[in-house]
Amino acid sequence: MSEPTPDPRLQSLINQLRPGVVRTVKLIGFDGADVLVQLVDAEGEATEIGRIPLHEASMRRIEHPSELFEVGQEIDAEEIGRWREGQLHLSARACETPALRSFLLALERGQVVTGTVAEVHNFGVFVHVDGEPEGLCTGFIRVPDLTWGWINHPSETVEAGQRITAEVIIAETRSGQVTLSLKALQEDPLIRFADQAGRILTGPITKIVPFGVFVQLAPDVVGFLHLSELTDEPTETPDQLVDEGQLITVEVAEVDLQRHRVRLGAVGGADRTWRMGMLVPDSIFSIRASPC
Repeated sequence: MSEPTPDPRLQSLINQLRPGVVRTVKLIGFDGADVLVQLVDAEGEATEIGRIPLHEASMRRIEHPSELFEVGQEIDAEEIGRWREGQLHLSARACETPALRSFLLALERGQVVTGTVAEVHNFGVFVHVDGEPEGLCTGFIRVPDLTWGWINHPSETVEAGQRITAEVIIAETRSGQVTLSLKALQEDPLIRFADQAGRILTGPITKIVPFGVFVQLAPDVVGFLHLSELTDEPTETPDQLVDEGQLITVEVAEVDLQRHRVRLGAVGGADRTWRMGMLVPDSIFSIRASPC
């Protein structure tokens, strides 16, 4: 059984965030809140003019880069791309703390690391990664990367002070952070669910949203049913038709591991029937496993 392929959009973002080449630059002035620099080659000769945007000047909060830099000063900065008719943009913050940069550069995508949960918030989890520079907190786990299962809050999976093992998604020198995943070290529930194609299953509605309902088909496999599939009659919201906890019976038409999606068909052909106290539609709809 093949593993799901990486999301190309995520891979594109990761490629953009990979550390760039470090250049030695000389500050030659300020353009508003940006820093203008002249690149210096290996022989110490000045070459092209580059720019350090304000948000790339430092990880510290500043009003203007003149609080940190002086004209004529030489610093190291990381290349981040070319904008404004090809002008090179750089990041000073990516080189601001050498110990932090060295730590992040030593981490590779797919590497397994350990750490201690520092803080749990509704948007994600901060982690002290073992070996990080003292006084810093470098790890972060987004909510979708915590578990394959459906959760209402990250505190359902981890708590402050807990020791964890996670996989590195990407280490970003510009943010000083390493994005981690707990889910990557867990089995994808769709792999075990793949042989359910063609089966008829019944599951409860776990959540109702304005445009449809989520249905649990198996442990950590939750699908979505659009409002239009519930009835042919004009209806503003699904809660006019169903309640959380009600059961719906469907046929598993296809399990798509590559797109991480399960397509379902209604049971009973063209006839609409009541099953387990609610209407089963006769059209086909798609669900996703554990959307976050």
